[in-house]
Amino acid sequence: MDRITAIEQSLTVFVCGIIGLLPVLGVLPAVHALVCWGRVRSRYGDQWNPASAYLKGGAVLAALGVLNSILVIGVVSLAIASAFY
Repeated sequence: MDRITAIEQSLTVFVCGIIGLLPVLGVLPAVHALVCWGRVRSRYGDQWNPASAYLKGGAVLAALGVLNSILVIGVVSLAIASAFY
């Protein structure tokens, strides 16, 4: 992977990570961000990436987005289940 592609993918991870913060709707962008993060980490390796802060930040935002969606789905499921009892 060349440097330009690594920078573009790092920015993609950041943008998808931000979108991934949306509950439920952001699950797919968050998963895409985590997949891209792993791809950049494995292919670009330990070389210098000027957008590494965006890469790390996007991965953190994506992980928080996935956890947020799981939490929202769980709370809504419990609310629906408790409404029947």
